Amino acid sequence: MGTTDVLRSSIHHSQDRLVDRLADARSMEAPPDRPREGHARIDAFLSSASKHLHAVDEVLLQPTRRGVPDGGPLVHDYLRSVKDLEVVLAHVKAHEYGSVYETSFSWPEVWGDVEHAMTDHHRHEAVLGDRLSDTLDDEELQDLAQRLYSAELAAPSRPHPYTPHTGLFGAVARKVMHTADRFWDTVEGRMVPEPVPPPKKKPGLVAQYFLADPRFDEEERRPRP
Repeated sequence: MGTTDVLRSSIHHSQDRLVDRLADARSMEAPPDRPREGHARIDAFLSSASKHLHAVDEVLLQPTRRGVPDGGPLVHDYLRSVKDLEVVLAHVKAHEYGSVYETSFSWPEVWGDVEHAMTDHHRHEAVLGDRLSDTLDDEELQDLAQRLYSAELAAPSRPHPYTPHTGLFGAVARKVMHTADRFWDTVEGRMVPEPVPPPKKKPGLVAQYFLADPRFDEEERRPRP
């Protein structure tokens, strides 16, 4: 069992960032002289969410299935949740660019579906992080957090709910879709923000000494009676 919360913190940080990007996308009224500004906020949300979902598929599902008690059912439930969210995100992309199949839906309906699906996904993703943190040691958790960040850098920037999510076929699909998405992002001029690096491990006492940067717990800072 690990003593670090680095994986939990990384997941929660990513979730908070996506919630903020969703709020920005929902308030998408663009000034008349900058009509693309609203699209940019939607694109930023879609690309950030898609990259994170693909990265979780690549990095967290296999360790959960193999190393966590009842990992198989946990992964099964997570995959159902992530596919539901990806389907809704695909509808956002279609709605943004005026698909004829989206004319019967309003933006408030679309964003309501996104919020509902994302809340469900965040709950399942948090369970993966909690169970892995309860099972793996600190070094393994640090490695997973770093791999999650690296995977986001090279992940597809669009939702692909009907491509394989796990195993060899999933890995191949992500590479192919990453190349295709980069091409279309360039053609369409989409905004694709880079993921935020995972939180760094706190330096130990020796490192603090050499860095001349001592850090004390709140209990140690309080004056004794």
